[in-house]
Amino acid sequence: MALSSMTGFARGHGVAGAYAWNWEIKSVNAKGFDLRFRLPPGWDGVEIGARTRAAARLARGTVYANLTVDRQGGSPTVKINDAVLNSVVAAINQLTGKIDAAAPTLDGILALKGVIEVTEEDERPEDHHAAELAIIAGFDQALTALVQMRNEEGAALGRLLGNRLDEIAALTARAEADPGRKPDAIKARLAEQVAALVAANERFDSDRLYQEAILLATKADIREELDRLVSHVAQAQKLLQEGGTVGRKLDFLAQELNRESNTLTAKANDLELTNIGLQLKGVVEQFREQVQNLE
Repeated sequence: MALSSMTGFARGHGVAGAYAWNWEIKSVNAKGFDLRFRLPPGWDGVEIGARTRAAARLARGTVYANLTVDRQGGSPTVKINDAVLNSVVAAINQLTGKIDAAAPTLDGILALKGVIEVTEEDERPEDHHAAELAIIAGFDQALTALVQMRNEEGAALGRLLGNRLDEIAALTARAEADPGRKPDAIKARLAEQVAALVAANERFDSDRLYQEAILLATKADIREELDRLVSHVAQAQKLLQEGGTVGRKLDFLAQELNRESNTLTAKANDLELTNIGLQLKGVVEQFREQVQNLE
């Protein structure tokens, strides 16, 4: 299965009868799946069908879906409001002869507010329902474009994450091969430190100090950390190859990789191992940040 990013953007538009509609969909990172609609008044009926389609194809991310609808092509109807017109004519008749003014004209009377009413053709329920179905189908098409964009970004993310895992594996191998982590090298350095302490103060118990040094040498061993790093890298590489919605699993592995790299750096008693540990922490942090974008 393909990897998918959680970020994407898509548009869709069309015409159904007298209705012109436009979808705008965008998605951003989120821990779960959240679909938020912005619909014009009277078009709530499209939400259920659109939500069902989105839930079937998206697993994570906050998705914003904005719909606009314009009704076009309706024939306007002009009506004379007889009640208002009769009242106006009656008022004119009452004023005739009382004031010195020019006689009212027809266009002047018709221009008075309320005399003429312009209305649009009544909307038929069957036309509205047909437009709803077309709008839901249009959402499905826009959703396909969004999924395609998320898959393309997911493929690019997969390559980046694979590169980061290769770097982590290479740094782990360098730590494995570093002479400074060998038990004999650790013991030799500690033995030198013990000898220096004994020479500086005769009251030190050399046997007790040597036992403590051996204990410290055991604690400084990074064998377990190296084994876990190798295991976590192998699991992450397998998840990338399998694809699908593996973002949460990879995020967990990123946390584990971070923990092991921190422990390795803390245990390192050799300059080269310390440098390797610091590089590991940097690469693991890059891996963790990039995983946050994966579905």
